[in-house]
Amino acid sequence: LGGVCLNVGCIPSKALLHTAEVIAEAEAMAAHGVSFGAPKLDMDKLRAFKNGVVGKLTGGLAGMAKQRKVRVLQGTGTFVAPHELDVTTAEGVKRVRFAQAIVAAGSQALKLPGFPWDDARVMDSTDALALADIPKSLLVVGGGIIGLEMACVYAALGSAVTVVELAEQLMPGCDADLVKPLQQRLSKRLAGIHLQTRVAQASAQKDGIHVVFEGESKPARDVFDRVLVAVGRVPNGKRIGAEAAGIAVDARGYIAVDEQMRSNVPHIFAIGDIIGNPMLAHKATHEAKLAAEVAAGEKRAWLARVIPSVAYTDPEIAWVGVSEREAKEKNLAIEVARFPWAASGRALGIDRSEGFSKLIFDAASKRVVGGGIVGVHAGDLIAEVVLAIEMGAEAADIGHTIHPHPTLSETVAMAAEIMDGSITDLIPTKKR
Repeated sequence: LGGVCLNVGCIPSKALLHTAEVIAEAEAMAAHGVSFGAPKLDMDKLRAFKNGVVGKLTGGLAGMAKQRKVRVLQGTGTFVAPHELDVTTAEGVKRVRFAQAIVAAGSQALKLPGFPWDDARVMDSTDALALADIPKSLLVVGGGIIGLEMACVYAALGSAVTVVELAEQLMPGCDADLVKPLQQRLSKRLAGIHLQTRVAQASAQKDGIHVVFEGESKPARDVFDRVLVAVGRVPNGKRIGAEAAGIAVDARGYIAVDEQMRSNVPHIFAIGDIIGNPMLAHKATHEAKLAAEVAAGEKRAWLARVIPSVAYTDPEIAWVGVSEREAKEKNLAIEVARFPWAASGRALGIDRSEGFSKLIFDAASKRVVGGGIVGVHAGDLIAEVVLAIEMGAEAADIGHTIHPHPTLSETVAMAAEIMDGSITDLIPTKKR
């Protein structure tokens, strides 16, 4: 139980990213006069820790399902009629009849053509999380969130990691200013970052995976012990026999739903990755609760204004709402306030001052419409910006809220003070 996130996604990856963070912090302490020896890896214990985290949560879900008298069938489900589903289990096929259904079939890693997928040294994100070994050299194809998170893990564990990305920047779609501190740090820790570069050919040989590159910045190395292909995910809409139930699935495998999560078949709902981007667990959770409430007869509809995104890289990047990139593309009138972490006592105290917090305001109403944070624990800090947008907050609402000092959370308040013209920690750029 638990879906992609819990089993082969955000939970196991965060367990491994925690390990990578501790290793990096131990290394950094040498500059403060405290030196540790090189880390000694026990891969069996590391895998057991990661699997144990997953096991505790999946076990908890199973326990809650039992307490709520939920019947759980383990297997592959396929619709055979608008009110019937066949589940192929270890004991055979079992038919389930239902009055209503919620489809939460998720997604799977995109298998990019041209790679020797029959060779175990070519991995998708699920394979990478298995930690079969720590290769001396690893090529990561795709500089998005998943690729960069795994790059951080494997680099910390000792791999020479090379990243290639077809777009002009890492994390395409994210504001470039947020990505810059991450790229600067990764450039010192990875073997190479190559933008506007693609893999033209890959072949499996005895000595490794041989790769031919095309583009603006070709890596010097062309043979790798392992290759991780992380270029996105595809929904499982075409793998559930949806046509037998009359469910409309588009060419890409997505199921369209309305604001109550209903598909074109009124008694069948759909939530999560299978209904569209962003493919995020916290989005799916809210959709699932909504679908269950509507199925139970409650009058509910989707009300959330924004959905936050987080890259749990080192440093983390988090953003929500209107971005500067989006505002430029849509010609939206905005004002932006940035507070550099170089002026944060807390950031300086932990020697991680490379980040910043920014708030984006509607130029007319002065309300918060977006924000972004890059730095350690950015994913924890972005929640305040999400709430500010949902509550229709203005700069003064945040700036006049007393934040604890010294914390990273107060950098959000200081960004609001910059907008408000009341900042004292920096020379104000605007007067009240």
